[in-house]
Amino acid sequence: MTTPTPTPPVQPPPQTGSNTVAQDINWADFRDHLATAHQDGRRRWLYPRRPAGRFYRARTYVSWLLLAIMFAGPFIRIQGNPLLMINIVARRFSILGQIFWPQDMVIFAVAMLVFLTGIIIFTSAFGRLWCGWTCPQTLLMEMVFRKIEYAIEGDGPAQKALAAAPWTKDKILRRVAKHGIFFGLSFVIGNTLLSYIIGSEALIKISTENPALHWHGLTFMLLFTLLFYAIFARFREQACTFICPYGRFQSAALDENTLLVAYDRPRGERRAPLRREETPAARQAAGAGDCVDCHLCVAVCPTGIDIRNGTQMECVNCTACIDACDSIMDKVGRPRGLVRFASQNNIERGQKWRFTPRLAGYVVVLVALVTLFLFLILSRTAIETTVLRAPGGMFQTMADGRIENLYTVKLINKTHGALPVELRLEQPAGELVLLGAPQMVVPAEQLAETSLLLRLAPGALHGIRTDVKIGVYAAGKKIAVVKSNFVGPRSETPAAPTPK
Repeated sequence: MTTPTPTPPVQPPPQTGSNTVAQDINWADFRDHLATAHQDGRRRWLYPRRPAGRFYRARTYVSWLLLAIMFAGPFIRIQGNPLLMINIVARRFSILGQIFWPQDMVIFAVAMLVFLTGIIIFTSAFGRLWCGWTCPQTLLMEMVFRKIEYAIEGDGPAQKALAAAPWTKDKILRRVAKHGIFFGLSFVIGNTLLSYIIGSEALIKISTENPALHWHGLTFMLLFTLLFYAIFARFREQACTFICPYGRFQSAALDENTLLVAYDRPRGERRAPLRREETPAARQAAGAGDCVDCHLCVAVCPTGIDIRNGTQMECVNCTACIDACDSIMDKVGRPRGLVRFASQNNIERGQKWRFTPRLAGYVVVLVALVTLFLFLILSRTAIETTVLRAPGGMFQTMADGRIENLYTVKLINKTHGALPVELRLEQPAGELVLLGAPQMVVPAEQLAETSLLLRLAPGALHGIRTDVKIGVYAAGKKIAVVKSNFVGPRSETPAAPTPK
């Protein structure tokens, strides 16, 4: 009988900790590590060079417009209401001058769906252009804080040299000036955001009155200031690469027809430095492409990536690499567009951008949502009325035998003018008594509360609970019908005689 050969024991994989398996990281492969991390795990601080070019000029003009809207937004009034205000505490929201209340939550939900669907369509067609051109984080970082940094500490290489230099009087003055301005700007930005929540009037009141009367508001001012200072002075590009979910979301929306910032690999490869008086024909004969491997596209990138590695989550489509590459192509006498806005099909197959069926499907969904949103807006009643039985209240029997219930009434005027409102009992027949006055005036864009009594004859009741309908009339015109219930006594049914 043959003795079986013993099987050698399986060796477990090497362990670096109790539950962590050691891995070999290829630091030459951008997929194996973060662009903002050193091999020992420390953060790699980025010092991007100052961009320049046609796209950067266009971004500057766009940023001026958007930043002006952002800082002026809380103070812009449309028919007396803020352009945008999300007052969660008072549960009162103003969007484009229109006041919305918690009762309008359906409209708000549909509006959010419209916004998200619009982002999906925009991303499917133009990639992450929102991040580089219109996102408040990018606009403030690149067009405000970064420019201040360039003015005080110089271009990217000068900033890097200053960071490595010993602490001298000049370095201390530059750092104190920079961070002092950063903190002041963060205070302005934090207060602007706060005014979008509580309103500009409340913010001015907190800022001008005795601080002891508004220590809650001042605490939030300080917290918002510290938050934005931490983001723009320290966290920076990591807010886009680590926190913002949009970069990860975009991978589900992109396809081979999406326009994005891309490197023309067939034209650029093989990369090789440009030798003196080397002609394009000589480079082509030597097997070299148009990329001279100057790394300027990497030097200007605010997230530290190399666009030549292909589409990456960290790319915010800021177009700084396009301007940098175009400037080099101009110097070496080659056509612009080695790095450009293009789709994968455009670069690999030479196809132009086309309207794809998937994009058409997104547009159909967006049109349907916009139609629903417009219907909800146009069909929204001028007065939102809520009629509820008084909490803990019981029915009362009057001297004439009628049954009486007490109700609380809340009326929200969603228009820009005061409205006289009258309530009438529509069904069943009975009497409605509005406590205080037969008619009330609801102030513009305000909430009014009152009480009313309903009196019904016993013959109008249908058991313990009876459905009632109350008509709401404004300026003599019925604008809504509100339903509630009326509580009455339990009807006693005589017991059948017991047979003998």
